[in-house]
Amino acid sequence: QVQLVESGGGLVQPGGSLRLSCAASGFTFSRYTMSWYRQAPGKERELVARVSISGGPLNYADSVKGRFTISRDNAKNTVYLQMNRLTPEDTAVYYCHAGVGSWGQGTQVTVSA
Repeated sequence: QVQLVESGGGLVQPGGSLRLSCAASGFTFSRYTMSWYRQAPGKERELVARVSISGGPLNYADSVKGRFTISRDNAKNTVYLQMNRLTPEDTAVYYCHAGVGSWGQGTQVTVSA
């Protein structure tokens, strides 16, 4: 059974940083691309970043380029999203997605003074 468990969300002030983690189980993690998506209230879910099976970044949303970094540790079956210089527009529920077709439950990120 595929499981994706996100953690690391929370409330942060504008300009701050957060690091999200997604622990995966139930599939061969190292064989699939992994992605982070986000969904803000009233908006569609959007791709934030995607990482290849070897760890190289494949995609970043234009809005996060230069501020967010996606990475993975295949030994720990974990994918990360380092988020720097956060703005209120980054407020959303962030979801982990596995190339096998599964989603995590999401973690809330709120950027507010």
